[in-house]
Amino acid sequence: MNKIDTIIFDLGGVLIDWNPEYVFLNEFNGDRKKMQWFFDNICTSDWNENQDAGYPIAQATEDLVKAFPKHEKHIRLFYGDWERMLGGSIKGTVNILDKLIKSKQYKVVALTNWSSETFPIAQARFEFLQWFDGIIVSGEEKTRKPFKDIFDITMNRFNITPENSIFIDDNLRNIEAANNLGINGIQFESPEELIKHLKNYNIHL
Repeated sequence: MNKIDTIIFDLGGVLIDWNPEYVFLNEFNGDRKKMQWFFDNICTSDWNENQDAGYPIAQATEDLVKAFPKHEKHIRLFYGDWERMLGGSIKGTVNILDKLIKSKQYKVVALTNWSSETFPIAQARFEFLQWFDGIIVSGEEKTRKPFKDIFDITMNRFNITPENSIFIDDNLRNIEAANNLGINGIQFESPEELIKHLKNYNIHL
């Protein structure tokens, strides 16, 4: 096994609790079925990820309103009330991050699918985002996970050898993409499980 010298963290779902339900469940009066229909058909994951890859939020909103005028109120709410979709930090993972950084044994960076327009809101709220040696924000790079380009950008910018790095993400699609490039992937399930996976790489916290 190659010696690990770099840890790469995803942010949303790993270190930060982000969930549009925090806004929309109330809007749909607790009706999860209606809310899920809206996410599956109107403000979809693909639509949101387009903004993560750099498409302007204002334009994306107008595009969708034009396509689905009957849903204008809820479409405008998605980014209009986006800040309330941010929950707190995932404390167990923040503790792991803290220990890795304090050990001074690893380069620790973040690779996140996030709109460059909303990322400053998270930066202002979460102090630990200042701890990283660097952060790759997809919206700033005009590409996103799981595409090879953004992994190449990360490897090159921080002088990372894929085989010597671990990438932690809650999305299996992104883990598989990293693995295909020689990066060691860990799919995040919980802080407790992450600690167990890190031990397999001789990282003891």
